[in-house]
Amino acid sequence: MLIRDLGIIPARKAPDGAGEASPLVNLSRRGFMGGTGLFVLGVTLAGCSSYVEPDIDADAFNLKDPGPSPLTGVKGGDATPALWIAIERDGTVKITCHRSEMGQQTWTAMAQIVADELEAEWDKVQIVQAEGHERYGDQNTDGSRSVRFNFHRLRVAGAAMRQMLVAAAALYWKLPVEQCSAEAGLVSNTQNSDTLSYGNLAELAGKLAIPAEPQIKLKTPKEWRYISAEIPSLTVPRIVTGDSTYGIDVKRPGMVHAVVARPPQLFGKLGSVNDAKALAVPGVLRTVRLPDAKPPALFQPLGGVAVVARDTWAAIEGRRALEITWQGGPNAGYDSESFAKQMQATAKRPGKVRRARGDVAAALAAADKRISAEYYAPHLGQTPMEPPSATAEWDGDKLECWACVQDPQSTRDTLAEALGIDKTKIKVTPTWLGGAFGRKSKPDFVIEAALIAREVGKPVKVTWTREDDIRHGYYHTASAQYCEAGLDKTGKCTAWLHRTVFPPISSTFDNTVSEPSDGEMGMGASDVPFVTPNLRVESGNAKGQVRIGWLRSVANIYHAFAVQSFAAECAHAAGRDQKDYLLELIGPPRTIDPEAEGATYGNYGAELAEYPIDTGRLRQVVEKAAAMAKWGRKLPKGHGLGIAVHRSFLSYIATVVEVAVKADGSITIPGVWLAVDAGTVVNPRHVRAQMEGGTIYGLSNALYGQITAKNGAVVQDNFPSWRLLRMNEAPREFAVEIITSAALPGGVGEPATPPAAPALANAIFAATGHRLRSLPLIGPEGSKLKLPTQPPVQKKG
Repeated sequence: MLIRDLGIIPARKAPDGAGEASPLVNLSRRGFMGGTGLFVLGVTLAGCSSYVEPDIDADAFNLKDPGPSPLTGVKGGDATPALWIAIERDGTVKITCHRSEMGQQTWTAMAQIVADELEAEWDKVQIVQAEGHERYGDQNTDGSRSVRFNFHRLRVAGAAMRQMLVAAAALYWKLPVEQCSAEAGLVSNTQNSDTLSYGNLAELAGKLAIPAEPQIKLKTPKEWRYISAEIPSLTVPRIVTGDSTYGIDVKRPGMVHAVVARPPQLFGKLGSVNDAKALAVPGVLRTVRLPDAKPPALFQPLGGVAVVARDTWAAIEGRRALEITWQGGPNAGYDSESFAKQMQATAKRPGKVRRARGDVAAALAAADKRISAEYYAPHLGQTPMEPPSATAEWDGDKLECWACVQDPQSTRDTLAEALGIDKTKIKVTPTWLGGAFGRKSKPDFVIEAALIAREVGKPVKVTWTREDDIRHGYYHTASAQYCEAGLDKTGKCTAWLHRTVFPPISSTFDNTVSEPSDGEMGMGASDVPFVTPNLRVESGNAKGQVRIGWLRSVANIYHAFAVQSFAAECAHAAGRDQKDYLLELIGPPRTIDPEAEGATYGNYGAELAEYPIDTGRLRQVVEKAAAMAKWGRKLPKGHGLGIAVHRSFLSYIATVVEVAVKADGSITIPGVWLAVDAGTVVNPRHVRAQMEGGTIYGLSNALYGQITAKNGAVVQDNFPSWRLLRMNEAPREFAVEIITSAALPGGVGEPATPPAAPALANAIFAATGHRLRSLPLIGPEGSKLKLPTQPPVQKKG
C-alpha cells in the first residue's frame, strides 16, 4: 500500500500529455506520523526500496582513464553528459540550460528533454543557468531555435548518462549490464530486484567511459515520460513567489546606478554639456561621457552622457537637469513618412529577381483580369515588459556582467572588442528576461554598463527607462510591397508578382548595404508556397536610417501581411470564398524547393531534406483552423471572418480571426482560432501559450504598432504614444489546436505572429467591404479603424 492510497498524497498521473501531474510529497517518518496521527504497518514509501544505501567508493574499482568524450560532434553540438548534467548524492539532478529564459519556457523544455532520456525523477530536477561560453555552442536565444537546434543532442546527453549510471550499477553488482535498467532515478536489476539511486551511482558513473553515439539507445516516442507531456513550468512558481532574478534585480556590494542621455538621432554627437545642475541633485555622484557612435551601428552604444548616482531615481533626475546640445549627424534628416513614399515608388518599379517560375509578364498580359495592390508596414519596437538593464563590475583587469541578454556569447565578444581586453577575462551571466522579442540580443546596454564601471571603479547598474527603450532601440524595418496577379476566366490565378522593399537588417552591420538579404527574402517572399504556374518575386533597395534589428518573426510580419492579404483580394476578384481560394493557391500536397526556381534559400538554418516546405501540412492547418471557427457560418451584421496561413521557423500556422465592426469604425475581436503543426512538441501547454502570446503580439502591432521619425529622431516616447493591445480588447474566445506530428520539432516562439495581421485585415474586409492595406489599422492616436471615405467594395461570393 502506498501513502497516496491513503489519500494523503494526490494520485499522480504519468505525464503522458493527458493531464497535469501532481507533485509527489516527500514525507519523513516523523512528518508522516505527526501529520496524520496514524500508525500504519506495511507501508512502502513511494519511490523508496528496502536496501541499505551503500557508500560506493568509485576509486575502489581501479578504473582506467576513460579518455576524451566521443560526443563532442553530435548533431547540434557537444552532447557530453557532464556539460549538461550534474547529479548530487541526494539524487538532485541539475540540468544546465544554455539558452536564456524570457517567458518562453526554455528552462522547462530543456529539462524535459534531458530528464526524459536520463530517466530522472521530475521532482528531483533543478535548472542551472549557463554563463556565456563557447563550450555550450550556440547560445543565441532567437529564431525559435532553442528546442529544434538542441533536441537531438540533449536527448543524446541524457541517454548517455542513463547508460553510464546503469553500467555503474552493473559494475557494483558484478552483473551483466543487460540485467540492469533505469527508471525514475533508480537502477534495478532482474536478478534480485535490488535498486541503487542515481545519487549513489553518480560518482562511479562519472569515471566510466562515455558511450559513442552509435552505442546509445534513445527512447522511442511511446517510451517518453516527459517529452510531449504538459509538465508544469519550472519558472512560474518562482515568478509568483518572487524567487527570481531579472536584470533589474541584480545587486552588488558598493553598486552605483546610472542612466544615459543619448543623442536623438543615430550617429548624432554630443555638442556641449553643462552638468552643474545635475551634480547638484542629491545622490548624483558624477557624469561620464561615452564615446560617440560611428558607422556602422553594430551593437555599440549610441554615445552621450551617463549620470551616475546612489540610486536610479537620483540618476534620472540628474539626467533631466543636464544642459545638452546635440549635433544631428548624417541621419538627422530622416523622415519616416517621406521615406515610406520613396519605398512605395521603388516597389512599383522592376527590381532584382529573387525567384522566378514561368513567364509572369506574358501571363499577366494574357490574363482575363489583372489586379494589383500596395501594402505598407511601419517600423516597430519590441517594447518588452522589462526595459534593458545591465550590471558590470571590474576586478583589476577582469570584467563580470549580469544582464538580461538573449546571447551572452555575442555580448562577451562585443565587450571584449569595445573595451580592448581578451574575452577570457570577461564573464557574462544572463539573468531572466522580462520579455525580449529580439531587443535583448543586442548588448549595447551592457557595453554602456561596462564602460561606466571601468571609469568610476565601482559596480554599476545601467537602467533604461521606457522612453529610452522606445526612442533608442533597434527597430523592426519598414516595408513597402507591390503585388499583382492575373486571373483566367474561371478566376484561377495564372500569374503572381510580388515586389518587396525594405531597409535590411544587414545595414546595421554595414551601413553601405541597402539590398535585402536572402535570409530576409526567405521569410515569406521567396518561399511563397503557391502553385501558380507563373510566379516572380523581386526586391528593391532601401537604405537604413535607424538601427534596424530583428523583432519577433522578423521579415515574416510584412511579407505574410502582403501575401495573405493579396491572396484574399484575388479570392474576392474571382468571386470565391477566401479559404477555398487560399487552398487552391497552395495546391495539392507536395514539397517545394525555392532554389530550384532561382532563390537562395536558407530554410531557417535547416536542411530541406529534414524540414521540407510541405504544402500538405500547410493545407491541414488551414482546414483545421477553418473547422474550429465553423467557417461559413452565418454571422451577425458587422461581423466578418478572415483567414491566413504561414510557414515560418519550420512550423505551420493557420489563424482565423472574427471581428465585429461598428458603423463608427470601432471594433472588437469576438474570437481567434488557430491550428499549429510544429512537428514534435515538447510541452503542449507551453506551445499553446506561445501561440496565444504570438497572436496577441501580432494583433497589437497590426492595430496600433508604429514607430515614426522626424528629423532623424523617434517621435514616440512612452505609452500610450506607443500603443499596445489592452486586456479588454483581447479576443473574447481563443482556441488553439496542435496537430499531432512525428516530424522534427519546429519553432514555436515566433510563428504565430505573422498570420495575425492579414487574418485580421481579411476579417475587416469581410465585415465592412473596406480593404485596409497599410499598417497600423488604427494607430496609437485613435480607437477606431481608419476606414476609407469612399463606399465599400461590393462583396462577392
